[in-house]
Amino acid sequence: MRHPDGMLPPLPPRVADLDDDFAEGFPDPSRWISSYLPHWTDAERAAARWNAEADGVRLRIDQDQRDWRPGDAPLRVSNLQTGLFAGEKGSHRGMHRHRDDLTVRTEVPTSVLFIPTRGRVDVTLSATRDSGCMVAAWLVGTEHLSPHDAGEICLFEIDADAVTDTETRARSGIKAHHDPRLATDMAEVSLPFDACRPHTWTAVWGDGETIIGCEGVVVRRIAQAPDYPLALMIDIFEVDATAGPYPKSFVVHRVRGWSG
Repeated sequence: MRHPDGMLPPLPPRVADLDDDFAEGFPDPSRWISSYLPHWTDAERAAARWNAEADGVRLRIDQDQRDWRPGDAPLRVSNLQTGLFAGEKGSHRGMHRHRDDLTVRTEVPTSVLFIPTRGRVDVTLSATRDSGCMVAAWLVGTEHLSPHDAGEICLFEIDADAVTDTETRARSGIKAHHDPRLATDMAEVSLPFDACRPHTWTAVWGDGETIIGCEGVVVRRIAQAPDYPLALMIDIFEVDATAGPYPKSFVVHRVRGWSG
């Protein structure tokens, strides 16, 4: 996997397992769950807001949108993800347990649309400068095999106020969450461009190493990697609703993924 000149490894020499440029005009339900962790809340609060663009899909936060979960307010989300798992109602089992006091509010069927244990993912997007927002892409353990399979590869988290005409700051790395085999290793990286223009983030992981890159260049190389099923999540979060205008949004242009 190592590439000595600081450039990302070449693309796998085969057709991608997931390749979506949203040409249908909507998130294809055979590829995407257009809902953010609905088991911790209810279907209406979790549902994504989106509209078609000529070059992708726009995920939105609308002024009338409710907080994703009252216990986490203020927080509104629109999200696409490629896998989902939760236990029975009232249980503590479920994908992405961001708080220890969570219990399942809505039972959901297990969904395994694209959940590689190793591989490569490329996400092309245009970020946002809309106030109070963050855009992110994560590979998150589904936990359907074990509650310890909870680690995360964070391709990027980009706050709206971290984007300028000439520079973008992003957080990137590994989060252990409930996986005792991993150690959280997050860092801020600086990119010499306006992330509101289309650009591509990449994660390549396996054999105990994770490489995260942007525009073909390695920005993080980490000597650990989850080795269990991971679902891709692509999101816009609003954590401050005190300033408009609405909608607040960003565009996902294309996603490609290879398993193995």
